[in-house]
Amino acid sequence: MSGLRERKKERTRQALSDIAVALFLEKGFDAVSVAEVAAAAEVSKPTLFRYFPAKEDLVLHRFADHEDEPARVVAAAREAGAVPLDALRDHVLAGLERRDPVTGLNDDPRVLAFLRLLYGTPALVARMHAYQGRSEELLADALGGADPLAARLAAAQVVAVLRVLAEENVRRITAGERVEEVLPGAVAATRRAFAGLGEGLSSFC
Repeated sequence: MSGLRERKKERTRQALSDIAVALFLEKGFDAVSVAEVAAAAEVSKPTLFRYFPAKEDLVLHRFADHEDEPARVVAAAREAGAVPLDALRDHVLAGLERRDPVTGLNDDPRVLAFLRLLYGTPALVARMHAYQGRSEELLADALGGADPLAARLAAAQVVAVLRVLAEENVRRITAGERVEEVLPGAVAATRRAFAGLGEGLSSFC
């Protein structure tokens, strides 16, 4: 029964997020109140806040599954006896190839509208940095090692690289370039970035 309850809660959470994002895309994030989202979803504000502690989380929910992604990739690589940094690089390259929105390389009109909302709203950018901070913590734990500070520094560098690569793709796509035009440069930038990481993080990755 607990699994059923969790699935029901996740469906509700997704529905609330979808309603909120639709309103934000139509009117702008700052122009829509939490009360308006709750009314559109036909729930009370306290109910809404039980699912989403902050207004920004209604949008960032779409990235929630990616929060521990680098840590999961590293853990799987270590279990398989692979090089973690190589696994992370290949994971990003695969994401570019399949046009994963988290890489910023997607020009579907709906995805593009969402990315413009996300990167064009200061409050959402700030909240996204908080998500990335938790991603760093999880990745540092996955990297492990005898020196926790060194693991944190390594994780911070990896997450910063992922962020900058995605932001550059978003910048080019939202400026009007097509995915096919951006992809070769995005792949080359990813390979260069991870090669640079490899030189400084060889003891961890």
